[in-house]
Amino acid sequence: MVFSHKIRVRYAECDRMGFVHHSIYALYFEEARTEFLRNKSITYKELEDSGVIMPVREMGFKFLYAGKYDDLLTIEVTIPETPTLRCKFEYKTYNQDGLLLNEGFTELFFVKKETMKPIRIQPELFNKFLS
Repeated sequence: MVFSHKIRVRYAECDRMGFVHHSIYALYFEEARTEFLRNKSITYKELEDSGVIMPVREMGFKFLYAGKYDDLLTIEVTIPETPTLRCKFEYKTYNQDGLLLNEGFTELFFVKKETMKPIRIQPELFNKFLS
């Protein structure tokens, strides 16, 4: 499943060259990931309230072209493999003309908040990921 989320580039997110600063894409990816999960009836708040947190283990980017102020970006989010202990998200960012600007990924893992120990995904959460 591919989930798409749109974000308009704000002036404060650009560097002196007029490009979206590379660090901002981590925020864009987080927003798109959060909305992807919300679309599957999973919210970070509910997860955390149930005692499960999802820290980021790894993150990567490949930049092809620059986003610019006022561009309307579409961030496509996919989960390439079934989550168990970890959950990998892949991202592709396109501008309003359909040009692929960058690709990236984040890998998060499931942790019991009380003990800070990794845990396997809970069955009810697992089923939501598959829906």
